[in-house]
Order: sequence, then structure tokens, then C-alpha cells
Amino acid sequence: MEKNGVLKAGNQNQHKVELESVLETLSTYPPIVFAGEARNLEEKLSEAALWNTFLLQGGDCDESFKEFSANNIRDTFRVILQMGVVLCLPVIKVGRMAGQFAKPRSNPFEEKDGVKLPSYRGDNVNGDAFDEKSRIPDPHRMIRAYTQVCSCVEPPQGICYWRLCCHAEG
Repeated sequence: MEKNGVLKAGNQNQHKVELESVLETLSTYPPIVFAGEARNLEEKLSEAALWNTFLLQGGDCDESFKEFSANNIRDTFRVILQMGVVLCLPVIKVGRMAGQFAKPRSNPFEEKDGVKLPSYRGDNVNGDAFDEKSRIPDPHRMIRAYTQVCSCVEPPQGICYWRLCCHAEG
């Protein structure tokens, strides 16, 4: 740590190499949403723009790796399904889930008791504990985020098999 309490960035070249490696790895993974699914949603959204159906979006505004569980996925699905039924209209249900792992910050640093560290940027970037090690950006967190998103998009057995982003009731 420097005299003013700001965390040193460390070996920038090593971080850059790790980031490039993780991005290369992620580029070989299958897409989370396929093009046909995106086109299907786009068609359904055009119906909502014409007031022929209702768009319902639900989910948390921010998420952490710690809170991710089958029960939380199921409970969010259940609430969105119940809200859709109550509307008594054709509804496009969109789940805002497992994608809020990064957080923009207006201030790149936060300070506590005279110690200044980089801001917590979300589990996709760094840890929330207020210590030097946790606040160092770790590109490998993006791999964990990808796997959690995939397990939410394709719910594990025991949770209803249903694509929130592409389902509309007539």
C-alpha cells in the first residue's frame, strides 16, 4: 500500500495477461443466449410496443455469488409467474437474474478509518471485503459469473424448465 493508503495496482502486466487469458477462454464457451432466442424476444417486444401484450421484468438490482442458489432462482421464477397471472393479460416475462454481478461506481475508491481502497465493483470484478486482497480485480471471477448465469438460464432439474426471457402467454 502507498503512503496515502491507496492500494497499488500491482503487476499491471500480469493482470493484463490474466484478463486476456480469461477473455480467450470465455470466447470459446457457447453463448448464454442464442441468436434465435434473441430474435424471438425481439418479436415479442415489438408486440408489447404495439400494446398487444405486457412486458413484465423482475429480479434483483444487484446480486452476489454468495446469494446464488437453486432456491433463490426458484423463488424469483415463482414471483414472476405469479405476477404474470395476476395481470390477466398476455405477458412477456423477463427475468433479471444472474447478470447483475458488476456494479458501476461513481467513485473508484472508498475510504474507511483512513484506509483508502478501490471500490467494490461487484463479484464479477472484485470482492466486497474491505481489504487489499479482496479489492484487487480478478478476471477469473468472470468464469464463475458465466457458470452461474448458465445454471440460471437452464434451470437445474427440480426447477421448472421455462425460459423467462422468451415465454409469452396468450
